[in-house]
Amino acid sequence: MARFLLIFVAACFVPAMANARFVSEAFHLQGSVYCDTCRCGYETDATEYMAGATIRIECRGKDSDKITFTTEAVTGPDGRWSVDVTSDLGDDTCDAVLVKSANPECATPNAGRDRARVILTRNNGMTSNIRYANNMGFLKRTPLANCAQILQKYQETEES
Repeated sequence: MARFLLIFVAACFVPAMANARFVSEAFHLQGSVYCDTCRCGYETDATEYMAGATIRIECRGKDSDKITFTTEAVTGPDGRWSVDVTSDLGDDTCDAVLVKSANPECATPNAGRDRARVILTRNNGMTSNIRYANNMGFLKRTPLANCAQILQKYQETEES
């Protein structure tokens, strides 16, 4: 009986102790912000990644629209941002959202590319603490002069 009890205790507590180190590790969330210089709605060869853009991470409760977590980050010289989130947000719905562009010529958020859903829980099978948000973009006020040639490469012009 004592042997059974020892096996039972080991089976219950060893996995819990192994998972304990993961619970204390922060999530490292990262992404990029770009300027859509051709106003085509996606990244191209002419895309410029934006330094100084502000993004916000917003999490809302599963059964309400109440914000449960928020933090902001600013992109570096290469247009990349990163945020460490120290808590597991479980069933909350979290999004990375564009807040502000540092470039007044490229400051209109691109609808559909102005937010990215992010998963900030360990209860989903992902083993890494690094999480990636889809790239988000602003639209340039006036497209570049060579956009027709650039878009022809992607066969997005009416002439092709």
